[in-house]
Amino acid sequence: MFPDFNNPIFRDEAKARKWLEAELWPDGPICPHCGVLNGSTKVHGATARPGLYMCNDCRSQFTVTVGTLMERSKIPLTKWLYATYLLMSSKKGMSTQQLHRTLGVSLKSTWFLMHRIREALREGGSPFTQLGGNDKKVEIDETFVGGLEKNKHRNKRKHA
Repeated sequence: MFPDFNNPIFRDEAKARKWLEAELWPDGPICPHCGVLNGSTKVHGATARPGLYMCNDCRSQFTVTVGTLMERSKIPLTKWLYATYLLMSSKKGMSTQQLHRTLGVSLKSTWFLMHRIREALREGGSPFTQLGGNDKKVEIDETFVGGLEKNKHRNKRKHA
């Protein structure tokens, strides 16, 4: 089943923000600084950023992206959602070059996007965690690692 890439959340910044707010804040805005639910006011005005809220308790300003992988990024929210969808739905992964061409953003921005998305998907918090986790069984198919001695380069062979 292919998604509708003409969906407004992939094309319209305001609708993407509204969709993300509904997903992350189903009961109303939550201040990421003090944790107050529905204790904030939407900031309006010519100089206010879109989707900016001010907490009535701690007086901090925040948007829906604070505390997410999209925080402090100049990349449009529509590109974030599109990239996340494409990376999550591709069976064999996607190269930075391919995503760069698909999104139409710079290669540096695409690299940044992919690293943030992959970091958000990582489990365990450390790249040095045990395979499968602590006290978990891992099943492996038979594998031959190393190759034959006669096929190795002369300086890599084990001399008898």
